[in-house]
Amino acid sequence: MIATGHPPDRLTPDAIAALFTGADGGFLCARWGRPVAPVAFGLADETLAIFRAALAAVLADVRHPLADTDPDMGANLMIFAVRDWAELAGVPDLDRLTGVEDLPARLSAAAGGQGTDRYGLLRFDPDGGIRACLSFLRLGGALGAMHPARLAESVAVNAMLSFARPVVPTPALAALVRAAYDPALPVAARDASHALRLAARL
Repeated sequence: MIATGHPPDRLTPDAIAALFTGADGGFLCARWGRPVAPVAFGLADETLAIFRAALAAVLADVRHPLADTDPDMGANLMIFAVRDWAELAGVPDLDRLTGVEDLPARLSAAAGGQGTDRYGLLRFDPDGGIRACLSFLRLGGALGAMHPARLAESVAVNAMLSFARPVVPTPALAALVRAAYDPALPVAARDASHALRLAARL
């Protein structure tokens, strides 16, 4: 998540607020409230190693623990990589896992029938912290052309906070994620004024 070269541009409070504001106008900035225990499906062994290394680096950057297992779920960060969304139909109990009926068809029909390349779901603990993250990647499109290390970094960064839409890793974003993991801040905030507190820590 740390990039070299030009100094990072600071994000304004308005830009920060926009990152966590959904289409319904609601604001939510939540971070993990428990150690992250990842598992990935559909990746070759060499690519899996790259993903694990990227996730470990991002978690180390924000000083958040990585675990082998979660006591409640076994794995709480699940990455599913497929060539085409139809392959998700082979995932056992997908509807129960995601809480979304006919997810493969919905993803294929997204963006006016053009489909989408990634989809994420978050689950939350009672205190609002992230309890689990499900990340789905379609590698038959543009994502498949990305270098595995860049894709792994993108997946890891997007899993760190409750971003309202996918984000692109940058030095400024790295600083924002570190700020959000400041122990002095709550694990979750629903008031957009939280963006001011984050901006003050950049």
